[in-house]
Amino acid sequence: MNLIQEKFAELDGQTITTFTMINDQGMEVSTIDYGCTITRIVVPDRNGTLENVVLGFDTIEEYQQHSPYFGAVVGRHAGRIANAEFTLEGTTYHLAKNNNGNHLHGGIKGFDKVIWNTEVVEEKDSLTLVFTYLSKDGEEGYPGNLKMKISYTLNNDNELQISYEGVSDQKTVVNVTSHSYFNLSGNLKRDVLNHKLTLKSNRFLELDEELIPTGEILPVENTSFDFRSGRKIIEGTDTNDRQNIIAGNGYDHPFLLTDNHNKEIYLFDDESGRGLIIETNQPAVVLYTGNQLADDFSIQGINSRKYLGLCLETQGLPDSLNHPHFPSAILEKDQGYYSVTKYIFTN
Repeated sequence: MNLIQEKFAELDGQTITTFTMINDQGMEVSTIDYGCTITRIVVPDRNGTLENVVLGFDTIEEYQQHSPYFGAVVGRHAGRIANAEFTLEGTTYHLAKNNNGNHLHGGIKGFDKVIWNTEVVEEKDSLTLVFTYLSKDGEEGYPGNLKMKISYTLNNDNELQISYEGVSDQKTVVNVTSHSYFNLSGNLKRDVLNHKLTLKSNRFLELDEELIPTGEILPVENTSFDFRSGRKIIEGTDTNDRQNIIAGNGYDHPFLLTDNHNKEIYLFDDESGRGLIIETNQPAVVLYTGNQLADDFSIQGINSRKYLGLCLETQGLPDSLNHPHFPSAILEKDQGYYSVTKYIFTN
């Protein structure tokens, strides 16, 4: 195991650092302390060729100007919250409005746009980056001083584990996830339309025109949302299903998982032979297939475009605060929040 630290940028008088963890197989994970952002994941294809499989930028200016949350941790609450407000114990909290009058991914300056404190933990067969941040009471409208700790651990089995821990001095809400865009072709050689996805999920959330859950939980059976036996992403881009159309001809939907810690999510690119198994303790995964990616910037020399990457965001359900029958995102005072997701790369 090896760790390389390099200066990435200067921002508001603070130094942003790149931390690159390299295991004995040659797998690399590069992260900056701005937003705990994963900038690169380098893994082998079936021929052993090492290439990058996530979307990321080379400069802080690109992240500030163009990034649709590439590789970042988003919070306090991932996903959309309708009308940017929720009520907790009789008090209505008004959040930052940053998405058509709604609240998205923690607000205007969420977890993705702050510089985190970082500690390195080295062990024989693993490296861990421990990021910490105090989200103060009232930040982006949320109640409570929330202490967050996020750990990225890389081992020699080509596994990256991300764990999220938090504790608040007031009752609050927490729903945090990683927003990496994956493309297993390697170095963005192709889009993800022919990636095959398998999900252990028999239900998904219906969305309205603003991509906010209506409250209806729909069966996947006999729809383009049935990934139980595997389905190529392209099948959801060329369909008359209204849910695919309102998402921009693709997917931007939460799927409720029927299993945890048991290969419940599997993404595969046949041409490269790369696979990605995702296991989590969370109730859902949001599949976003890059339907809204703009084409007015480039990513490490490749022109951005729709379907260039896809997100598999393990989390609680978006807008759960306004739907009591959804799993709760409420965190009690002094109670521990814990979420964990493991990414296993195969070839």
